[in-house]
Amino acid sequence: MEVDEAPGSEYLPKKKKQTSEEEKRRKNMPPGGLKKAVMRSGGGDAKPGEGDQVVFHCTIRTLDGVIVESTRLEHGGKGIPMRHVLGKSKMILGLLEGFPTMLKGEVAMFKMKPELHYGEVDCPVTAPEGFPSHDELHFEIELLDFFKAKVVSEDLGVIKQIIHEGCGWESPREPYEVKAWIRAKLADGKLISTNSKEEPFFFTFGKAELPKGLEMGIGTMTRGEKAIVYVSSQYLTQSPFMPAVDGLEEILFEVELVHFTQVRDMLGDGRLIKRRIVDGKGDFPMDCPLHDSLLHVHYKGTLLNEEKTVFYDTRVDNNGEPLEFSSGEGLVPDGLEMCVRLMLPGEVAIVTCPPDYAYDKFARPANVPEGAYVQWEIELLGFEMPKDWTGLNFQEIMDEADKIKATGNRLFKEGKFELAKAKYEKVLREYNHVNPQDEEEGKIFLNSRNSLHLNVAACYQKMGENKKSIEACNKVLDANPAHVKALYRRGVAYMSAGDFDEARSDFNMMISVDKSSEPDATAALLKLKQMEQKAEKKAKKQFKGLFDKKPGEISGEPEEITSAKDEGQEDVNPTRDDVGTSREAPPPPPVGLFSRIWPVGRRFFHALGVEKCSIL
Repeated sequence: MEVDEAPGSEYLPKKKKQTSEEEKRRKNMPPGGLKKAVMRSGGGDAKPGEGDQVVFHCTIRTLDGVIVESTRLEHGGKGIPMRHVLGKSKMILGLLEGFPTMLKGEVAMFKMKPELHYGEVDCPVTAPEGFPSHDELHFEIELLDFFKAKVVSEDLGVIKQIIHEGCGWESPREPYEVKAWIRAKLADGKLISTNSKEEPFFFTFGKAELPKGLEMGIGTMTRGEKAIVYVSSQYLTQSPFMPAVDGLEEILFEVELVHFTQVRDMLGDGRLIKRRIVDGKGDFPMDCPLHDSLLHVHYKGTLLNEEKTVFYDTRVDNNGEPLEFSSGEGLVPDGLEMCVRLMLPGEVAIVTCPPDYAYDKFARPANVPEGAYVQWEIELLGFEMPKDWTGLNFQEIMDEADKIKATGNRLFKEGKFELAKAKYEKVLREYNHVNPQDEEEGKIFLNSRNSLHLNVAACYQKMGENKKSIEACNKVLDANPAHVKALYRRGVAYMSAGDFDEARSDFNMMISVDKSSEPDATAALLKLKQMEQKAEKKAKKQFKGLFDKKPGEISGEPEEITSAKDEGQEDVNPTRDDVGTSREAPPPPPVGLFSRIWPVGRRFFHALGVEKCSIL
């Protein structure tokens, strides 16, 4: 019988649009080129479709009954069924058209003209040597099974069959720690390897402790899932689980993924490690705490010494109450906060932390020695989102801004300049949506915004980023060129960067626009003069003898210049910062040679009567 569409197929969902290659192949099918006769009926109503893996025995005969090729043992084959994934595997056209008409367990005879098997023009499958590619043949097919397949590798070297669906959204990946029951079988069902009967196999994902293809398949599974992973020879690498894989064409791995622990290397150097012990609720990272969220956590801190000394436990030392703190405010050690920010509500994690991210840079408990590595067991009970400013009136907005600014000021005084800058910038972002209603509100708003920009500039100065500090000051000076604090802060940044002329201009401008700033400006100019003199002295030392030689002579090598820091530079006289504390301006960081001697060097050459000089 010819293969036709089933009755009522017009009422079935339309198939996925065929590719141009499939369309081209079907257009070249000769009329009556494929005929089917059912030899044994199958069961059920389901038929294989695109994306299904079909498992089948195949025996090919000539029209005279001579067996050309077979998978069956009794006909000279290996007794191992063949497997193809419809829509993925390279197949002869007759089978591509025939499988979707079959039921599970069905045996059918397909009579194919050469154009439907290996005689097809540009056939994607190479015919076996000596195969009668140009003869009309009978293909006896027994459809043993079919199921939806997960193609793990594009070359079909790793394919997964799901036996039982797992739960959750996450799959293991490097460097997760995984527990799984695993059994390895040959295609004929012979068991060749299994893990201990007492406990699941434990391995670290990405450490080559399993054959490559098996690990790839497990990487697509969810917790509790049961599956069969079909792995071809090119993905059967040696591993502790299976040391001997040479000569094996394919292995079927029966896998039950029991559990996996999320392991995060927070710093990328193996020092700060977070291991998730209990899953949280929600989707990562959408349901993780945001910056400025109020966090509620229980935690237990343990020293990583021989005794594993517990130095703090909120359930014991805090009257059973959880710890509450706002993220981004530096109220807990950096390592603890970094990990909590990547947790979901209800999650429990074990964090191993080095001293520089634990208590060496934080208020250290009395029972925690300096340089101690610690371990925290953290449970994120929940968190409250930062307050939404939408709908607040002007006064309420300014009150919220003052609270955040006060936190930034505290962080600044504690030397946590990055965190402080984040607080100031948060308020500035919120200010983009503020619309003062009258002149008085406008003045309050403008003063607050300018103050925040200058605080950001102060943070950048402390962080040694003078260019960004200057840019922050410019945001104030562009609107008000006579802003004294902005001039002073920009002048200090210019001076730290070695741009002495620009710094002098800013300090002189301070005096001209506000006489009350003269003491601070004068102190800054004095410091500027000292720095210039030191730079000029170094320049003279550097170029000593450069012009003392006769034409054709070579001056001696210049002596090495020491940095300004080595010379013990002092800072300018103190002036009041916007963050609310009397502080000295930061000493300039070491800068490059020409940044230090130029433009002083230019004036030096001019004094020597050399108007143009090329420095090679």
